[in-house]
Amino acid sequence: MSRSGLHVDWTRCDGRGLCAELLPRLLVRDEWGYPLPSQTARPGPGGALVRVPAKLTADAEQAVALCPLLALSLTTEADR
Repeated sequence: MSRSGLHVDWTRCDGRGLCAELLPRLLVRDEWGYPLPSQTARPGPGGALVRVPAKLTADAEQAVALCPLLALSLTTEADR
């Protein structure tokens, strides 16, 4: 199974910014601390997802596991 997208559940996220610290190549923080796709990240379909390159999958899995509010998830092509 190929994981290719990082999704932020905005109803859970409170802008702590840990994900942006763990994934600086994919996410940056806005002025309130909420994650936004970085300029180098490729947005997924509809702009709601951030595409995760294969070489960053382990880092993305770590960010998902460490998100204190469970606001992050990885998606697959089959999920869309």
